Amino acid sequence: MDAIDELLEQNDAYAAQFASGGRGAAPKKQLAIVCCMDSRIHLEAALGLEIGDAHMIRNAGGRVADALRSLAISQTLLGTNEVAIIHHTDCGMVMFTDESIRRKLREERGVEAEDVEFLPFTDLEQSVRDDIEVYRRSPLVRHDIPVRGFIYDVNSGRLSEVA
Repeated sequence: MDAIDELLEQNDAYAAQFASGGRGAAPKKQLAIVCCMDSRIHLEAALGLEIGDAHMIRNAGGRVADALRSLAISQTLLGTNEVAIIHHTDCGMVMFTDESIRRKLREERGVEAEDVEFLPFTDLEQSVRDDIEVYRRSPLVRHDIPVRGFIYDVNSGRLSEVA
């Protein structure tokens, strides 16, 4: 059985006991979280969140530049008024450069990606600061609300704020 068929089987069991329907789309905590898509991070468990508490915006590296559209919708249409940006230790985004992934795409798939910014980084704490700055420069998002940055340790499960 492939992974997607396993998901469908698990969904049948989940849907049979599902009791969270009928909730509104606006998150109860009025919180949006931008985080990496890394499969080792179970945000809801790590942060004590339940279904409907927060918007979870995930992408490679938890990069704000990729999340601005979603943040604008979250804030403007669904009332979020706080943002947490979470990067993590042992992130794959430090293992490549834009040029190295472009070269790999070209060699392995014949794809030209010169116009794509993949947003890798070399300094984890600085990447959080950089993303806060990207947020602050964007006209799409609110500038009158708290925006804070964190690093999640994939080995301990601990979240640390970046000053």
